[in-house]
Amino acid sequence: MRAGIAYGNAMAAYDLGMQVATDAMRHGQITAPDLVLAFVNKQIDAEAFANGLRSVLGASVPIIGGSGIGVITNDQLSYDGAPAGVAVLQLDGGTMQYATASGVDQSEYEAGRHLGEQLSGSPDAKLLLMFYDSIKIPATPATPPSMNASPPLIAGIESALPSGIPIVGAGLVGDFGFSSTIQFAGLSVAQQVVVGMLLGGAIEPYGAIMHGCSLKDGIYHTITRMSGPVIFEIDGRPATEVIDSEYGGTSWREQLPVRRLSIGVNHGDRFGDFREDQVVARLIAGVTPDESGLVLFEPDLEEGTEFQFLLRDGQMMIESARRNATALIERVRAAGQTPRFALYIDCAGRCAAFSDTLTEEASEIQAVMNQHQVPLLGFYSGVEVAPLLGRSRGLDWTGVLLILAES
Repeated sequence: MRAGIAYGNAMAAYDLGMQVATDAMRHGQITAPDLVLAFVNKQIDAEAFANGLRSVLGASVPIIGGSGIGVITNDQLSYDGAPAGVAVLQLDGGTMQYATASGVDQSEYEAGRHLGEQLSGSPDAKLLLMFYDSIKIPATPATPPSMNASPPLIAGIESALPSGIPIVGAGLVGDFGFSSTIQFAGLSVAQQVVVGMLLGGAIEPYGAIMHGCSLKDGIYHTITRMSGPVIFEIDGRPATEVIDSEYGGTSWREQLPVRRLSIGVNHGDRFGDFREDQVVARLIAGVTPDESGLVLFEPDLEEGTEFQFLLRDGQMMIESARRNATALIERVRAAGQTPRFALYIDCAGRCAAFSDTLTEEASEIQAVMNQHQVPLLGFYSGVEVAPLLGRSRGLDWTGVLLILAES
């Protein structure tokens, strides 16, 4: 397997596509491209960019990916201007099968089921790489966005796929204002679709999740009234008043999303030591227009759910990225495998501009991959998807590092 990575930052979309395709082919010594992963800032004309890619790579090479707030490569990290990043893969001993399904905003479950049915005939699949539109209804100045939910989408896919295939991917976002997104869906550019790529053959996937949050106080709370993605009551009290108490004021109500405080659902030992690989974080996207409820970024919790408040800790986030990336490389090497390509799916809220850190946590991923000479492509996402405790789940405030390796 070969991977060629390239980065560019320019508004001339067609020329930008040609440039990154040419650079990626050269960097990876690619002679017969099988697959392109591409992520672009929302300012870039996606159709023109894809046409620029195809002018170099050929009309039949599938392009998957889409909107990303920013792009990460081995030597670049940017969410300013009009960044774009691509990975051109030549699979050689690997296999792939891809499909798309529309109507995610109509029924996440049915879109997922349709995708899974199209991919269910691949006998040697080891990984499903999956991307979908996070944004169902874009945000306005007065209202937070409405999101497509990952749990029913994942459930729909798993209802049709053979059991045990891990799902790694992302819900895509195009900017910090949560406006609409686009997707590269194989041979087209689309919206409100889910794209899946089954990989197998000689390819072996390895993954790690990291968020670097800390427990605020360890106390469990219960959602006592909720509708859709909106929490109205916590422990029998108005939810916004509970957050006022946690924050020590009401300034958080003006944040989109809420910056420091998250909701954490522990899927491990209820009273054991805090472990980030057993806790799913949920971002609070904002408050309802009448300030009566909390709008969650992922609408998958329900009344009766017990949770703990998490603090998003910048230093812990950076240390977690370094530690988990190093451990993942060590695990790949210990299995007698050679890492060929790394994909880093990074929550947009983890970037330095948003998380109030002096350095980028993704630079830790860059440093580890560069030390081991692993080609790296990453992007900033809305929702991250990866297996946690044996189940593929939608995650928030998380970095998901995927390494594709070979014997």
